Amino acid sequence: MSKKRVRREVDLAHLPPLTEKQKAELATLAARPDADIDTSEIPPLTAKFWTDAARGRFYKPIKTSTTVRIDADVLAWLRAQGKGYQSRINAILRREMLAATGTEGDGGFREDDRRDKNGEIGRKRGAALVGALRKR
Repeated sequence: MSKKRVRREVDLAHLPPLTEKQKAELATLAARPDADIDTSEIPPLTAKFWTDAARGRFYKPIKTSTTVRIDADVLAWLRAQGKGYQSRINAILRREMLAATGTEGDGGFREDDRRDKNGEIGRKRGAALVGALRKR
């Protein structure tokens, strides 16, 4: 017998309202003191865990195809560095965008932050930057 796969689309921005039963359960849980929560099965987070941690590891940015006119010598220099010159262009532009918007030192992403293989930052931070740029 084969298993039937069920797929549901959920719009996280427009979730259905909580039922009265769900609200009551949440209120009961919120009223409990923290000491009543059993955390014995949760392993402690060691320093090694944090050295291996990375922000935005699973972030896949939305790419937009565009035509950009770049000086021939600049393009030749980028291509001479090997495969991935378009990703390098994006990383250079992102670094400049972060510097121009002043988001480097406020808990955002800096050059020393871990990024994915394309040099991208997390979706939440990227969306915040886009919003800030639109307001200007």
